[in-house]
Amino acid sequence: MFLTLLKRELMLARRNWVAVLIPLFFFVIVVSLFPFAVSPEAEFLQQIAAGVVWVAALLAVLLSLDLFYRGDFQDGSLEQLLIMASPIQVALSKVTAHWLVTGLPLVLISPLLAGLMHLNYAPNGAVEMNHTPIMMLSLLLGTPTMCLLGAIGMSLSLAASRNGMLVAVMILPLYVPILIFGSSVITASLANSGYNAQIAILAAILLFALVLTPYTTGKALKVAVS
Repeated sequence: MFLTLLKRELMLARRNWVAVLIPLFFFVIVVSLFPFAVSPEAEFLQQIAAGVVWVAALLAVLLSLDLFYRGDFQDGSLEQLLIMASPIQVALSKVTAHWLVTGLPLVLISPLLAGLMHLNYAPNGAVEMNHTPIMMLSLLLGTPTMCLLGAIGMSLSLAASRNGMLVAVMILPLYVPILIFGSSVITASLANSGYNAQIAILAAILLFALVLTPYTTGKALKVAVS
């Protein structure tokens, strides 16, 4: 049943591909504007690259949350899905589809933005190191967690008017640890210091969210349609 639900979510996302691409374009545009707005100097851009990329990724994920929940709630499909399958399966299929069409593309396109932000820049005489894989790894661990936590906020606020602002108020504080440790992974890599602890913390947060979120989101969805 989970695979059937996941296939349904991916098919709906494919039909609404324009809305799916908006968070990705937002991510690219926000990062691309920084060299024009702040400074084109490679050394300066490298120093702020971690924060810029992670803040842009966080906002892009937050922007995409409404896509996977609001439509099904408004047309009554969500209630039928909860009758056909368990709330946990419904919640997990939506979160998985959300990450596949939103979070994963952010990870895959990040090397392009790493080049734009001169992430691998080395001063004269210094040995150039490739920090892009480290950035991709941090996003690979952080974006699923943001999708999982965002699902909780979205499911809790489905019945509320102007739920976008409500989701932001509820979820942004939970995103702060992910933002801190995700950007610190890149910062530590740039400083040629250890980042295993930050990676381990990101992985632990992801596992915790993966265990807790499907049950919590499923219960919240059930309450929203009752």
